[in-house]
Amino acid sequence: MKLVIRNGRIVDPKNGVDAVTDVSIDAGKVIAVGPIPAGFHADREVEASGLVVSPGLVDLSARLREPGFEYKATLESEMAAGVAGGITSLVCLPDTDPVLDEPGLVEMLKHRARNLHQARVYPLGALTRGLKGEWLTEMAELRDAGCIAFGQSDMPLPNTRVLMQAMQYASTFGFSVWLRPQDVHLADGGVAHDGEVATRLGLPPISVCAETVALSNIILMARATGARVHLCRVSSAEGTAMIRAARREGLPITCDVAVNHIHLSEMDIGYFDSNCHLVPPLRALSDREALRAGLRDGTIDAICSDHAPVDEDAKLLPFAEAEAGAVGLELLLPLTLKWATEMKIPLAAALAKITVEPARILGLDAGHLSAGALADLCIFDPDQYWTVEASELKSQGKNTPFLGMELKGRVKYTVVDGNIVHEG
Repeated sequence: MKLVIRNGRIVDPKNGVDAVTDVSIDAGKVIAVGPIPAGFHADREVEASGLVVSPGLVDLSARLREPGFEYKATLESEMAAGVAGGITSLVCLPDTDPVLDEPGLVEMLKHRARNLHQARVYPLGALTRGLKGEWLTEMAELRDAGCIAFGQSDMPLPNTRVLMQAMQYASTFGFSVWLRPQDVHLADGGVAHDGEVATRLGLPPISVCAETVALSNIILMARATGARVHLCRVSSAEGTAMIRAARREGLPITCDVAVNHIHLSEMDIGYFDSNCHLVPPLRALSDREALRAGLRDGTIDAICSDHAPVDEDAKLLPFAEAEAGAVGLELLLPLTLKWATEMKIPLAAALAKITVEPARILGLDAGHLSAGALADLCIFDPDQYWTVEASELKSQGKNTPFLGMELKGRVKYTVVDGNIVHEG
């Protein structure tokens, strides 16, 4: 399709573009940002006056729930939610059933996703067989099948010898290891931050040490092996400070934060709101502020949705028994804009955290609008207010702490490979 987007505010963080102009697209590629090339005749034109035209969003953490958990969500529903949120590339986690530890499963998932003609899906392969933390997977074969990196999702890997072997193997072949830092023994049985709210409500706690002890091990092994490590969903001020020190040392470490954790704290649990039962747990207000500051100064590279659809019955249980997780694909953009407004962050710098920075972590040539780049775009109204209502969410899961909240910023069009895949 030949497509022209006219009179939009083009915001391309990688190329330093922030101007009202046109974008011309042909054969799935951006051919010009600026004046429309002579003789170019579009099949369709989109009038984008008053709208922002940015690279498509890149999400580093989304559970699509297929295969195995279709009662929570389907690939169709979550891919629709993704493009409704302006997401054009996403990483799906390996904690499916069966686990993504075999090349055939990875190839099947990618084939199913391609046939939906929506967002691009990049599977995260299982680091260990069955995510049991005992034996390494055949990473080279999984990479050939399409895995972008390797991790454990939220499953523990308490055997540090296995983790060291995984990092050594990954370093040898140039693979990236993705880890969520949490000591399984210190976190065992916990459901909430070890603070005043957990004490008042009588909830089993998870201390910050559960994160920092695991971080210490990971950083030491990254230093010893030279492996590229991505730290998933950091949650504490102390953890952020440790990552800052490791990066100053020059270690090949990147990290992200879940969008929920830059807005919420343990106080939002209220009286046992199970939509606030998240992994990692919502921590103290001081931790939330440290995460916000870490994003601003570049210690934290990217914001992810940490999308985890849960069926209604699993969230209606008492807080400690309810399944952890929240949906976020459709909220990633407005919640990032909310953070930017509150922190007085320029729009381009905010969009970088959900476009070019996560693309850099993945090693993808994405998240920008250079001539010749893939034509993946998000076109949104930065001034439109909307209320988060369960009935309006495309995701099969309706579990989010932001239900009923009014947010600012609504996706109008999502373009993937030069084709409009969502119109809002």
